[in-house]
Amino acid sequence: MSRTPARRTPSRRTPLADEPAWLRLRTRQWLLVAQLGREGHLGRAAAAMGISQPAATRLLQEMEDTLGHALFVRGARGMQPTPSGEVLLRYARQVLNDFAATRRELAALDAGLHGTLRIGAVPSALPPLLAPVLAQFKARHGRVAVAIEVATSDVMLLQLGRGEVDLMLGRLLEGHHDDEHEVVPVLDEPQVVVARRGHPLASAGDALTLPELGRWPWVVQPPGSPQAGRFATTMREAGVHRRLDITETASTIATTALLEASDMLAVMPASLAAHYARLGVLQTLPIVLPMRVPDVHLVWRRARELSAPAAAFRDMVLAYRAAASAAVVKAPRPPSAAARS
Repeated sequence: MSRTPARRTPSRRTPLADEPAWLRLRTRQWLLVAQLGREGHLGRAAAAMGISQPAATRLLQEMEDTLGHALFVRGARGMQPTPSGEVLLRYARQVLNDFAATRRELAALDAGLHGTLRIGAVPSALPPLLAPVLAQFKARHGRVAVAIEVATSDVMLLQLGRGEVDLMLGRLLEGHHDDEHEVVPVLDEPQVVVARRGHPLASAGDALTLPELGRWPWVVQPPGSPQAGRFATTMREAGVHRRLDITETASTIATTALLEASDMLAVMPASLAAHYARLGVLQTLPIVLPMRVPDVHLVWRRARELSAPAAAFRDMVLAYRAAASAAVVKAPRPPSAAARS
């Protein structure tokens, strides 16, 4: 059954510039778009807002006229968004979510949060993300008791499912079901090979190869972790088919202690390796590792509403990553070879 426009086609006059268009739009119109996306029915959307259906129709028509696009069509399954409506619906939800997050932060500033925040994290999320955000969080909400669990992603997902942590910073696994969790990618970085300072391979220059590294003992994460399978695949694709000398542990402390005390090698995210390099414990070996693990995601359960401390921490993580991404985009690019000549 073909869809037909629910109302008259909006006028196609010259589109308004951003600021005049924004000034014409009203808060009720954004609420109506969000309610229509949720309800799929104009009457129910109007009732949820406490207005009449004719009033809702006028609000939608005025919004379509302002933007010059039809936003919804009437189909067999009720009111469905057009491609333009999908764009507006996504933005309306974002506006409402941002407003709710702002109100939570304002309330927290006024009253001061209290309670408990339980965070699960993979080790690689600690230096570049969890540590700076948690420092900001504690500066604002010193009355909140914070507990941090550090483990591999498979363990973290089980703890999240059991309610042992409020949210986690970790990687999604094969077989993950999106309908169970809210997930937002927050960290993506390369993997590097690390060894103790003064390791014999540290002065090898550009001559290092993966087959050469395959002759050395390794510390790797246990089976089931995202790193373990990808490490084995990377070595196999590089032509390393011999049985490797491997010690398995999910503990970052155990890994660094073993590396310090021996000539073992390990794989770490670049930021974690840089953290231990600053402490004078480890160093990165001069080889590009053709191995990519999934992004670190901020994950929480859909079926359970976050506590006020957990919601505030989530909002701060997302704000921190947004600011970091914006800084990367604005960073000046190095001049090209042609410009330097």
